Amino acid sequence: MTTIGMSVGTGEHIGSAVARLLARTPDAAGRLVSAGVEAPAIDPIALFAAAGEADLEAALWLRPSEGLALVGVGRAWAAEGAGPARFRDAEAGWRDLVDGAALEGEATPTLLGGLGFTGRRPAEEDPWAPFGPSSMVLPKLLLATRDGASTLTASAVGAPDPRAVDARWESLADRARALTPPSAGMVARPVFAPLHTDRSQPDRPTWTRTVETMAGAVGRGRLDKVVLARRVDLRSPVELDVPNALRRLAASAPESTIYAFRRAGRTFLGATPERLVRVDGRRFRTVAIAGTIGRGADEAEDAALAAELLASEKDREEHAIVVHYIRELLAPVAAEVTVAPQPAVMTLRFVQHLATEIEGTLPDDAGLLALGERLHPTPAVGGDPREAALAMIDEHEGFDRGWYAGPVGWMDAAGKGELCVALRCGIVDRARASLFAGCGIVADSDPAREWEESRIKLRAIVSALGMLEDES
Repeated sequence: MTTIGMSVGTGEHIGSAVARLLARTPDAAGRLVSAGVEAPAIDPIALFAAAGEADLEAALWLRPSEGLALVGVGRAWAAEGAGPARFRDAEAGWRDLVDGAALEGEATPTLLGGLGFTGRRPAEEDPWAPFGPSSMVLPKLLLATRDGASTLTASAVGAPDPRAVDARWESLADRARALTPPSAGMVARPVFAPLHTDRSQPDRPTWTRTVETMAGAVGRGRLDKVVLARRVDLRSPVELDVPNALRRLAASAPESTIYAFRRAGRTFLGATPERLVRVDGRRFRTVAIAGTIGRGADEAEDAALAAELLASEKDREEHAIVVHYIRELLAPVAAEVTVAPQPAVMTLRFVQHLATEIEGTLPDDAGLLALGERLHPTPAVGGDPREAALAMIDEHEGFDRGWYAGPVGWMDAAGKGELCVALRCGIVDRARASLFAGCGIVADSDPAREWEESRIKLRAIVSALGMLEDES
């Protein structure tokens, strides 16, 4: 990887930085060339919306509590492998591309995307079809904002036209400014879209039978835990407002990661509380999240429910399985693993979870996607033992999870990055949406309680999209 030139100020156009890089890189053909400049702040959701209006592929990654925003537009390169090798293939392909790269100024070429729950290729009629089995994309344009400072990176494999890069960026930036709310911050309009349920998979009677079957398998010792998910298909008489839904998620769940990926007119979006793994240099952090209870009407009721969650034998058992699994999984590949001695209660807008922080140090040859491959799927979204739980999910769930409960995230040229578990999420296609939620099933799981837990988990994404007018 070759770095060329010095940092440039906000007065320089991105096209000028690209032209200077190409002038110094006569062998650009087949190489990653990436130029960056400091950039003025632009509302990230408005920029994502502007890309959608232009019918461009786009990605959004927001962590409001940390002041982090990434918006990628277009596609310069992608790793889209299928099956178990998709993590390794993406990591190897990205390393090969980066090793020969020429960089200019503030360039931070970064992959954004998802790796799918199973890595199976979706059927053509499935809502997941445009997203593929996995897809980690290097955008042509990336606006990255950290702690109030923004950089714009233009990337290509080969030699792009500097004037075309400038024109595309100026058009997107102008439209994004026009779409930015007049007030500061994440301003969401009221939601008026009425939502009606077309189908729930599995339906309520099938859910009850399946929970009983899975709980019985756990009770007989076939496995320790299995996660049963639901897909709820909704429709509205009006087109659903994706940018406004993202603003509502950002405003209501600033401690979560808000994400969105737009492909072929469909948008996969959500707000997940669960980090799979974050890597910065040799340090990594992850978190075990399992065990759920609702929110109360006030602080006192919240505290009482949190105490109930901490005392719940069923939830503590489910949580302990996840903590033990992650610790045992990381021990052989980590130079050091530290686990918090007791779980804490993570409070979100609609639910509270048991959460245990886990961190450590990696050997030099380990990377983000290699860790992601090792950790996914955790018992929080699959089960334990892994293979037996996944086989039971395949047999009984009745739909393809696609990217739901799979890793989504970003990774830069230095290997720094983060993968989160795609939860509290759905696919929006104009006036239709498919939403997803799951529950951990152990020996004493009650079907009615698990159904209610799934409804609570769906509430965040439902309320961001509209108003549900029937039972789901």
